[in-house]
Amino acid sequence: MNITLRQLSYFLALIETGHFGRAAEKVHVTQPALSMQIRALEGALGLALVERLPRGLVPTRAGRVLARRAARVLAEVQELAAEARHLGLGAALHLGIIPTVAPYLLPPLLPRFREISGTGELRLREAQTALLLAALAEGALDAVVIAGPVNDPGLITQALFEDRFLLAGSAARLAALGAAREALRPRALDPDELLLLDEGHCLADQALDVCGLTRSTTRLDLGASSLATLCGLVAQGAGLTFLPELALAGEATPGLVCARFAAPEPARELLLVRRAASSGEGWFEPLAGALTAAGQGLIAAARARLP
Repeated sequence: MNITLRQLSYFLALIETGHFGRAAEKVHVTQPALSMQIRALEGALGLALVERLPRGLVPTRAGRVLARRAARVLAEVQELAAEARHLGLGAALHLGIIPTVAPYLLPPLLPRFREISGTGELRLREAQTALLLAALAEGALDAVVIAGPVNDPGLITQALFEDRFLLAGSAARLAALGAAREALRPRALDPDELLLLDEGHCLADQALDVCGLTRSTTRLDLGASSLATLCGLVAQGAGLTFLPELALAGEATPGLVCARFAAPEPARELLLVRRAASSGEGWFEPLAGALTAAGQGLIAAARARLP
C-alpha cells in the first residue's frame, strides 16, 4: 500500500467540494490529474471511496472514515512544517499583524528583530484578526500580533503593551464638544459623529464597545479600510474617530487634532499569540521582547507629545 499526502489532500478537497471540477480548481490541478490520483488512492486501499453520480458525488462509508483521518494527518503535517521552519540558521519566522498596528510598529521592530535573530528572516502578513487566527490555526503563521482578549485554550498569549485611544477630529469639531478633558468620555459622544473602520477591524469593534454602541446605532459609518483614510476625513471636519496612541506620529494629517479622554482612558491590550501545540523555544519570548520595546517607544513618544 502506497498512499501519498498529495492523494489525501486531493481526496479531502473532493469531499469538501463534492465535485471533481471544483476540487481540481481548489488544489490547482487539472480535473484528469485529480481523478487519476483518486483512482490510485482507491486502488491502493482496495476500496471505493466515492459514489460517482450524474450531478456530483457522495462519499462511501469508507470514504467518510478516510476523510476524517486524512484531515487529521494533513493537520499534523502542517504543524510539522511550521515547526521545521525554526530548525537551522536562517529559518524564516512567519508573523501576522493586524492593519491598525502593522504600519506603525514594523519600522522600529525590524532593526530589533535583526539584532535578536542573527540571520533569521521575518516574513509578514497584514490582515484582520479573524484571517490571522485562521492562518495561525492552519500552520501558515507562527505567531500573530492582535488586540486582546483571546479566550482559546489552544493558544498561548503574551501581553505586549497597552495602547490608549485618542479622540481625533478637526479643531472645530473638538472645540464644539465644549468640554474639558476631565469630562471627555466615550459614552458622552454623539453616535452620529463617529466614523469607523470597516467591519472585521477589531479597532472599530473596540471603539463601539467603549462607547456602549453597535454599528446599527451609528449613522456616519463609511466603512473606511484604513486609519489613514479616517484621519483624512475627520481632519476635514467629516466627524470624529478613535486613534490609537501607536498611530499618532504616523497619522500626522494636516488639520488633524487629537485629545485625550478622561481617566480611566479607553485602551486596547496588544498581544503576541502562538499555538499551544507548537514550540516557542528560542523565538517567542525574544520576539515578544522586541515587539514590546518597539511599541513602548512609540507610546512614550505619543504621551510626550500629547500628555
